[in-house]
Amino acid sequence: MAAHKNGSLIHIINRASVLFKNGSYRKRILLTSLKPAQCQRRTVSSIGDKNTNLTPQLSSHLAGWSYKELYELSVKDPETFWGSIAKERLTWNKPFDQVRDCEITSGKINWFLGGQLNVSVNCLDVHVAKHPDRVALVWERDEPGTEVKVTYRELLETTCRLANTLKRHGVNKGDRVAIYMPVSPIAVAAMLACARIGAVHTVVFAGFSSEALAGRIQDAQCKAVITCNQGVRGGRFIDLKPTVDAAVKNCPTVQHVFVAQRTANPTPMGKLDIPLEEYVFDYHPGDVFGCVADIGWVTGHSYVVYGPLCNGATTVLFESTPVYPDPGRYWETVQRLGINQFYGAPTAIRLLLKYEESWVKKYDRSSLKTLGSVGEPINHEAWEWFYNVVGDGRCPLVDTWWQTETGGVCIAPRPAEEGAEIVPAMAMRPFFGIQPVLMEEKGKPISGNDVSGALCIGQPWPGMARTIFGDHKRFVDAYFKPYPGHYFTGDGAYRSKEGYYQITGRMDDVINISGHRLGTAEIEDALDEHPAVPETAVIGISHDIKGEVPFAFVVLKEDPSLNHTAVVKELRGLVATKIAKYAVPDHFLVVKRLPKTRSGKIMRRILRKVAMEQTGDLGDVSTLDDPSVVTEIIKAHAQYKSAVKNYE
Repeated sequence: MAAHKNGSLIHIINRASVLFKNGSYRKRILLTSLKPAQCQRRTVSSIGDKNTNLTPQLSSHLAGWSYKELYELSVKDPETFWGSIAKERLTWNKPFDQVRDCEITSGKINWFLGGQLNVSVNCLDVHVAKHPDRVALVWERDEPGTEVKVTYRELLETTCRLANTLKRHGVNKGDRVAIYMPVSPIAVAAMLACARIGAVHTVVFAGFSSEALAGRIQDAQCKAVITCNQGVRGGRFIDLKPTVDAAVKNCPTVQHVFVAQRTANPTPMGKLDIPLEEYVFDYHPGDVFGCVADIGWVTGHSYVVYGPLCNGATTVLFESTPVYPDPGRYWETVQRLGINQFYGAPTAIRLLLKYEESWVKKYDRSSLKTLGSVGEPINHEAWEWFYNVVGDGRCPLVDTWWQTETGGVCIAPRPAEEGAEIVPAMAMRPFFGIQPVLMEEKGKPISGNDVSGALCIGQPWPGMARTIFGDHKRFVDAYFKPYPGHYFTGDGAYRSKEGYYQITGRMDDVINISGHRLGTAEIEDALDEHPAVPETAVIGISHDIKGEVPFAFVVLKEDPSLNHTAVVKELRGLVATKIAKYAVPDHFLVVKRLPKTRSGKIMRRILRKVAMEQTGDLGDVSTLDDPSVVTEIIKAHAQYKSAVKNYE
């Protein structure tokens, strides 16, 4: 991200953030909003306008500094860098006494000690005082042409009413509240209302099943749930309240369920239920910032709600899908709303490039200034289509890398010096305060360029997570023990000859499905609940549209009466119920046994090779307890592929 020289902002929201844990696997659920780092920018390079200054004016103290100077200051003297920005860009109830107190090896992460602020005040009150009638939210509802605009004054009033309702029903500072709602103004108000009274929110994606929702409520020991009667997506009504009802039956900590009405369809109300009234990236003042992420994911937290609102922006809430009512939906929305920055996922881009370019070209996209990619690495084909077809070759395209745990963008092509190049499909440059380090397997930093390794970050930054709720040891073990003195991202990366970074993917057993990170263990846990399934192994394989999809290897009990087709159908339903529909494996291969070492460890790399049809180079199989299992699995996979081909 880069900045225009006039009035550009960077905003760090300093609120403690933790991750929830559950069972034997780690669920990365945001307890409170992580700190978005948002910088007004206009990019220039071999791609884009070359007549603008890229030096961000982060504060008066740092005015006029170049990107290189600012970056060096941010990693060498973070107290001066972040301290000056925090003082000028945030409204504090009580000024902080100390910028930071961090010891990364032990996972001790403290920023702005002694300071007190309220993120809701910074998102709303400070802007209402200056420009109350500026549009804060443009709610792009499911049906095209029915958008609703909400001003900062209206959003503040709604937030205050909801905050008072929560307080009136016993929700106090420190209490946890689950928000299970579709993308809508009332969902944003719910987040801000919790922050306003000091309650902690966990926003759960409104596509999760009742069991998945219950697990997250139980992890956080939530006192209340805020939901809607239904959601609307792609022309369909989606029942939300019944899902919440089923979830809270197993959540004794929940005292109240607050229910808003998204549709006119009635929903049964129980003794816990309280009805609510229905409420009607180079960012410059007046721009419309269009991040089409769901607010149930961290991208929606940081770049739909907190980041844009803290900067007084007009932000779009996109309720629909990229192909409803047709594949031109995004670009029709850009034309109708005059969107200036469009921030979306490679999954959606890969889906849309399968359609004729006319779906893009028929709409006026001249309002676009910057394109952004988020959620997973973007492949070259999608990057070129996004840049050339959508952006007409004139809008800088920034491929951003970050995580739930990091809170905001960590590596991206912008900010940069004037004239700096953008390399397609590369995240490229570290953001302020981010010190990338590539590590070899034995934990030694890898120096020089044209090298690959485990991506770590060498020092703390204000946006990072602080702990896993209820299990700080797991937090330290997961992120700081693998490479002592460094934060381990779990991703691998390549540093080019020029010193640019390219993310190569996850190094652990996590699948990135359409931008949604999901542990393979979570899918395996759901599959293993089937009485006919003693063992499973799930790996991720590449997919043209979704980036990655789950491939399940399933061992069934030796029972001649078992109908394999029926069992697989039941397994699909089990995953959809336990987790979500998007988590259902695209492929199920029934095998007699799994490849294991003598110590009982499943050799997933062999399964991945088989699934990807790369059996010509399986690597060392000498450590297998019985190498003949590999031949069995290859044969089963060949039969599976043949059956699929014949079916098609």
